[in-house]
Amino acid sequence: MRYLLPLLLLTLLCSCGPAQNGATDKERPKPNILFIMSDDHAQRAISAYTDELIQTPNLDRIANEGMLFRNSFVTNSICAPSRAAIMTGKYSHLNGKIDNLSPFNPNQWTFTEELHDAGYRTSLIGKHHLQALPRGFDEFHGLIGQGSYYSPVFVHNGDTLDAVEGYTSTVITDYALAELKHSAADTSGQPFCMLYWHKAPHRNWMPDTSDLPGLLDKKYPIPANLRDEYKGRRAAEHADMRIADMFTSHDLKVTGDYQNPDPGTGGAGFITNPNFDQVKNFAYQMSRLTPAQQKAWEPFLKRVGEEWLDVKGTDRELEWRYQRYMQDYLASVKSVDDNVGRVLDYLDESGLDENTIVIYTSDQGFYLGEHGWYDKRFMYEESHRTPLMIRFPAAVAAGSSTGELVLNIDLGSTLLDYAGVTPPADVQGQSLRPILEGRNPEDWREDIYYRYYQQMNSYHRVARHEGVRGDRYKLIHFTEPGFEGYELYDLEEDPSEMHNRIDDPELEAVKTKLMERLGEQRVALKVVD
Repeated sequence: MRYLLPLLLLTLLCSCGPAQNGATDKERPKPNILFIMSDDHAQRAISAYTDELIQTPNLDRIANEGMLFRNSFVTNSICAPSRAAIMTGKYSHLNGKIDNLSPFNPNQWTFTEELHDAGYRTSLIGKHHLQALPRGFDEFHGLIGQGSYYSPVFVHNGDTLDAVEGYTSTVITDYALAELKHSAADTSGQPFCMLYWHKAPHRNWMPDTSDLPGLLDKKYPIPANLRDEYKGRRAAEHADMRIADMFTSHDLKVTGDYQNPDPGTGGAGFITNPNFDQVKNFAYQMSRLTPAQQKAWEPFLKRVGEEWLDVKGTDRELEWRYQRYMQDYLASVKSVDDNVGRVLDYLDESGLDENTIVIYTSDQGFYLGEHGWYDKRFMYEESHRTPLMIRFPAAVAAGSSTGELVLNIDLGSTLLDYAGVTPPADVQGQSLRPILEGRNPEDWREDIYYRYYQQMNSYHRVARHEGVRGDRYKLIHFTEPGFEGYELYDLEEDPSEMHNRIDDPELEAVKTKLMERLGEQRVALKVVD
């Protein structure tokens, strides 16, 4: 018996987590951070979540060697506000970036500047999309605005560079690898935090020339609600996000004599930018290609045009549009996966992998034909959800997963926690470290708040709304004048959110509780309007 207690203690120590070696945070070197983010990447387009659409072996590595978050969400599903929420750890109403059109104050606190002040070498490579040059970065190679898929133009530490010949996902990765090699060669022991942020798979989904052969032969399963009629969902019916209304030129790559004029509304962009010409815009994007790249595109565009003439105006047109969209979108995802593989391989080769936290996420989810849509913005699952995978061999068990409700505002607090830095008290995100290390807090959040602000007379005509989501039920409150009202969904029985049950007496108690929680969340999060 006198040997039993020491044996039990030894067993417990050995089972506390991977690669801890009994060291405390103060004894271990601060971890490096590689924060990888794409733009508009749906969970369904990562095979770690489901392999129904695509294989993403390199992204899957992060999940297989770390933790997969099954219930990761954004606070505002639109590009720049989501990035602002990540950087500040705060909801849009507090950081000020409520939509893509409003300014972002670059002088406010960000987790990256905090890490810089704590001794980290910080860098941002790729898409920033918050306009003003960010503070607290030692190295900044940022795209101007959305950037283009070919011959991208970067701002390097305040200086605008000439266009770089190449495919943007590859060029971004070349810059990222150069920065990683700088850190690997540094003998001072300074930790690094790199934001390696891709443009892809943002609209208009232009594949790399290497992925064009055979692309038009690929076919994908059609969502059951591709022809959604939006019964009981007035805001959804009004939105201009239908694949049926995509630009045939800019989006689907129908060019020249094959279409004139372009019949698509493309998101009602003419309301905000009456000078936008989708045909000329796609011609401009094509002009960015080298002669060799343009030659590689020629047979592809010819076949697209011929297919369009065959289906235009028939009952086959919508499904053709869907396949065309998916072919380009998923090829853009493939380029991200290929390039992330290059970076992960370098981490392994350089020996940086063991002490580097690797995060993969997107600024929001995206519709891949569900409800007949592309784009994001709504609180419905496909755009509210975002992929999230985190690998850190020193602390996170390989192949682990969690169903806890987590938010994009949690990421900065998590990284600061591992770096031994305490965020300011007004940061609203919570550290995911306990979850990552298998110590799920008993008081973890039971529901999450969402808010979409952009004006309806802007792109895609999505009504302003807010809502609260728990494990099973979701309440959405539309606040747009003329579209005021509530929607209630049982996500267990109706995961596709086709049946608004706000007036269902069977869910009266659920509705009352969610109404209360919506009010409580507004107070707790200091929502004032």
